[in-house]
Amino acid sequence: MGIKLYYTTVTASRTVKSQQAEVIRILDSKSIQYELIDISVGGELRDEMRSKAGNSEAVPPQLFNEDQYCGNYEMFSAAVEANTVEQFLKLA
Repeated sequence: MGIKLYYTTVTASRTVKSQQAEVIRILDSKSIQYELIDISVGGELRDEMRSKAGNSEAVPPQLFNEDQYCGNYEMFSAAVEANTVEQFLKLA
Protein backbone atom coordinates (compact mmCIF):
# COMPACT_ATOMS: atom_id res chain seq x y z
CA MET A 1 0.00 0.00 0.00
CA GLY A 2 1.28 3.46 -0.85
CA ILE A 3 0.02 5.99 1.67
CA LYS A 4 1.23 5.63 5.24
CA LEU A 5 -0.19 7.71 8.09
CA TYR A 6 1.91 7.78 11.22
CA TYR A 7 -0.37 8.50 14.17
CA THR A 8 -0.65 7.70 17.87
CA THR A 9 -3.39 6.17 19.97
CA VAL A 10 -1.77 7.49 23.15
CA THR A 11 -1.67 11.26 23.47
CA ALA A 12 -2.82 13.86 25.96
CA SER A 13 -2.89 16.47 23.22
CA ARG A 14 -6.37 17.33 21.96
CA THR A 15 -4.74 19.05 18.99
CA VAL A 16 -2.97 15.88 17.87
CA LYS A 17 -6.16 13.82 18.35
CA SER A 18 -8.29 16.23 16.32
CA GLN A 19 -5.66 16.59 13.57
CA GLN A 20 -5.36 12.81 13.22
CA ALA A 21 -9.14 12.41 13.09
CA GLU A 22 -9.40 15.13 10.44
CA VAL A 23 -6.75 13.52 8.22
CA ILE A 24 -8.43 10.11 8.50
CA ARG A 25 -11.85 11.60 7.78
CA ILE A 26 -10.60 13.36 4.65
CA LEU A 27 -8.68 10.33 3.34
CA ASP A 28 -11.78 8.17 3.90
CA SER A 29 -14.07 10.72 2.22
CA LYS A 30 -11.80 10.70 -0.85
CA SER A 31 -11.61 6.88 -0.84
CA ILE A 32 -7.82 7.05 -0.55
CA GLN A 33 -6.45 3.81 0.89
CA TYR A 34 -3.81 4.17 3.57
CA GLU A 35 -1.94 2.21 6.21
CA LEU A 36 -2.10 3.39 9.82
CA ILE A 37 1.17 3.13 11.73
CA ASP A 38 0.75 3.65 15.47
CA ILE A 39 3.95 5.12 16.91
CA SER A 40 2.75 4.51 20.50
CA VAL A 41 3.52 0.80 19.99
CA GLY A 42 7.24 1.46 20.28
CA GLY A 43 9.85 4.18 20.27
CA GLU A 44 11.49 2.74 17.17
CA LEU A 45 8.40 3.62 15.11
CA ARG A 46 8.47 7.21 16.41
CA ASP A 47 12.16 7.41 15.57
CA GLU A 48 11.49 5.94 12.11
CA MET A 49 8.76 8.55 11.48
CA ARG A 50 11.06 11.39 12.57
CA SER A 51 13.97 10.08 10.52
CA LYS A 52 11.86 9.74 7.36
CA ALA A 53 10.35 13.20 7.93
CA GLY A 54 13.81 14.70 8.42
CA ASN A 55 12.69 16.35 11.68
CA SER A 56 13.84 15.05 15.06
CA GLU A 57 10.86 16.73 16.75
CA ALA A 58 8.10 15.70 14.31
CA VAL A 59 4.79 14.74 15.93
CA PRO A 60 1.88 12.83 14.40
CA PRO A 61 0.11 12.94 12.09
CA GLN A 62 2.78 12.59 9.39
CA LEU A 63 2.01 11.38 5.86
CA PHE A 64 4.19 9.38 3.48
CA ASN A 65 3.82 7.72 0.11
CA GLU A 66 5.80 4.54 0.77
CA ASP A 67 9.02 6.08 2.12
CA GLN A 68 8.64 9.48 0.43
CA TYR A 69 7.70 12.20 2.89
CA CYS A 70 4.53 14.07 1.91
CA GLY A 71 4.11 16.33 4.93
CA ASN A 72 2.48 17.03 8.27
CA TYR A 73 -1.04 18.11 9.22
CA GLU A 74 -0.53 21.79 8.32
CA MET A 75 0.78 20.89 4.87
CA PHE A 76 -2.04 18.38 4.35
CA SER A 77 -4.62 20.96 5.42
CA ALA A 78 -3.21 23.48 2.92
CA ALA A 79 -3.48 20.83 0.17
CA VAL A 80 -7.11 20.19 1.13
CA GLU A 81 -7.85 23.93 0.90
CA ALA A 82 -6.15 24.11 -2.51
CA ASN A 83 -7.89 20.90 -3.67
CA THR A 84 -4.49 19.30 -4.38
CA VAL A 85 -4.60 16.33 -1.98
CA GLU A 86 -3.72 13.76 -4.67
CA GLN A 87 -0.68 15.79 -5.75
CA PHE A 88 0.33 16.33 -2.12
CA LEU A 89 0.22 12.57 -1.53
CA LYS A 90 2.18 12.00 -4.76
CA LEU A 91 -0.71 10.03 -6.27
CA ALA A 92 -1.15 12.25 -9.34
